[in-house]
Amino acid sequence: MNAAANLTRARVIRISGPTVTATGLAGAQMYEVVRVGELGLVGEVVRLIGDRATIQVYEDTTMLKPGAPVQPTGAPLSVWLGPGLVGNIYDGIQRPLPGIQAHSGPWIQRGEKIPALDTARRWTFEPLVRAGATVTAGQAVGQVAETPLVKHRIMAPPAVSGRVHSIVSQGEYALCDRVAVVETPAGPREITLLQTWPVRMARPIRERLRITEPLITGQRIIDTFFPIGKGGAAAIPGGFGTGKTITQHQLAKWSDAEIIVFIGCGERGNEMTDVLREFPGLQDPRSGRPLMDRTILIANTSNMPVAAREVSIYTGITLAEYYRDMGLNVAVFADSTSRWAEALRELAARLEEMPAEEGFPATLPTRLAQFYERGGAVTTLAGERGSVSIVGAVSPPGGDFSEPVTQHTRRFIRCFWALDTELANARHYPSIHWLRSYSDYVEDVSAWWLKQAPDWSELRTEALTLLQREERLQQIVKLVGTDVLPDAQRLILFVAEILKDGFLAQSAFDKNDMYCTAERQIALLRIILTLHRRGRDLIQAGMPLARLRGLSCVPQVLRAKSAFGNHQPEKLAELEKRLGEELNALGKEFSRKTQ
Repeated sequence: MNAAANLTRARVIRISGPTVTATGLAGAQMYEVVRVGELGLVGEVVRLIGDRATIQVYEDTTMLKPGAPVQPTGAPLSVWLGPGLVGNIYDGIQRPLPGIQAHSGPWIQRGEKIPALDTARRWTFEPLVRAGATVTAGQAVGQVAETPLVKHRIMAPPAVSGRVHSIVSQGEYALCDRVAVVETPAGPREITLLQTWPVRMARPIRERLRITEPLITGQRIIDTFFPIGKGGAAAIPGGFGTGKTITQHQLAKWSDAEIIVFIGCGERGNEMTDVLREFPGLQDPRSGRPLMDRTILIANTSNMPVAAREVSIYTGITLAEYYRDMGLNVAVFADSTSRWAEALRELAARLEEMPAEEGFPATLPTRLAQFYERGGAVTTLAGERGSVSIVGAVSPPGGDFSEPVTQHTRRFIRCFWALDTELANARHYPSIHWLRSYSDYVEDVSAWWLKQAPDWSELRTEALTLLQREERLQQIVKLVGTDVLPDAQRLILFVAEILKDGFLAQSAFDKNDMYCTAERQIALLRIILTLHRRGRDLIQAGMPLARLRGLSCVPQVLRAKSAFGNHQPEKLAELEKRLGEELNALGKEFSRKTQ
C-alpha cells in the first residue's frame, strides 16, 4: 500500500529536453513505461537511484513543468503483434500515422493515444489444431489472411505450451477475442489474435542456423559480386549524396524476402515522404500485387523527438522477429544507423554519461551489437526455418569511414557495400565501389549460386580481377595516357568500361533495368567476359584492338541491360551467339590476311 501510494505521488523535479527526472518512484523498474504530465506523455525509466528516476520521454516535452504527475504502468515498452501490421505506417513507438491523421489531422498531438492496431476490425480466423491436441510454444493454432501475400499465423506465445482445451471454429473475430484456451502447468492460458512483446528483449528461438541462401535483391553488383545471405547483416556507408537512401529503397522494393520492414530513423522528412508516397504505388515483381501487401514502414524523421528515434530500430526489429517466428524470411532496412547513434549521443549527454570517441557514449559498440545480432537464420520454437536480414545505412561525416559508427558497425556485419563519392558524381548508380566493398557470405551462398549457374564463381572472380587490373592501369594512364599502352592492356580498359557501364551501373528508373533476375545477371556477365576472353586471344595473335572495338554487336552488348527485360532470356542468348559468330568471322578474316 505504501509503495503504491508513493508511486501515485511521483512528480517531475527536473526537465532537460527529452530527459526528465522524477521523484517518488521507489517501486519502479528499469525500462518501465511511465506516463508523464497531465497529457500522459510516453516515457521510459532509464536510471534509478533510490526513489529518484531518470525518464526518457518519447514525445515533445514543451510546456512540461516541475511538479507534473508521473504515473507508472508496471510494464516495459512493448509493441502490439497481430494482424494489421503489414501495410501500416508507424512512428518510432508504434503509433499508427494513418490513424493519427484520421483522428487529429496531419500533426501528431502530444499525448496522442491511438491503438497500434484496429481492435474493432474483424478477421477471418482459420483453426489449424483441434481441441485435445498438444501445442508447443510458438506453434500456430490458426491463421488469418492478413493480405493476399501474407498468411498471418496466430501462434502460441513463447511461454505457452500444453493441451488445447478449446478452440473456436472458423469465423470472424476481433483482435482481443479469445480463439483458443491452452492448459499449461501454470493454469489455463487464453490465446487471442493479439500479443505484446518488449522491444528491447529478443524473441526466443530454438537454435541459430548456418546461412545457405542469398537474399536476391535484383541489383547486379550486390547479388553477383557482394551477396548477402538470408539472415545476414550488411552496412551501406557513404557520404552525403552518394545514394544510400535510394539504394536501400531499391533493396526494400525488390529483395525476395516475404516481409519488408523499412525503418526511417532520423532521415530528412522529404526523403521519408518519398518512401510513404512511392511504396503504396509499387508492384511486387514476383506476385504482381502492391508492394505494401508485404511491407511495414516505421517513420521517425529528424524533426520528431530524438528519444523515439533511439527506440525505433528496436520497434522494427521486434516486428521482424515476430514474422520470422512464423517461418518467414524478413528483411529489415534501417536508414540510418548514424542518425540513431547521434540520438544515443544526445541522450547520453543529457544523462551526463562519460563521452568516448567523438562524443558518442562508451556503450555504442554494445548497442550496435544488440541490434545487428538480433538478425540471423534460425530454427523457430515451432521447428521451422526463418530469418531476419538486416541492412543498415551509415552516414559518416564527410564520407570518412574511419569514424566510430562505421568502424564499430564493421565489427558486427559480414557484408560491406562502400559507396563512393566519385562514382556518385559521375552519375554511376548504385555507387557501390567494387574494390572497397566485400562480402563474407560468398562461400555460404556459393552452393545456391552454382545450382543456378555452374560458372558463377569463375565469372565473378574473373570480373573482379579484371576490375582490379583496370584500377592499376588507370594509375599509369593518368601519368602517360592510353596511347603508350599495348593493345592487350588497352583491351582491359575497354572491357572494364563495358563491365562498369553495361553491368555494374543500374538505373532505378529504367523499367527493364531496375530489377534484374539472377539468370539475367549471369547471362549479361557471361556475354561481357566472352568478349574479353575471345578478344584477348585475338590480340595475342596480333589483331589490333581497333578491329575488335569496331564489331557491330559491341554497342548492343553495352545496351543489353536496358534493351532486354527479365522475360526475354532468348534475346540475351541470341546476342551471345551473334557475338561469338562475329568474333569467329573476325578471327578467320585476320588469319587469311596473315597467311
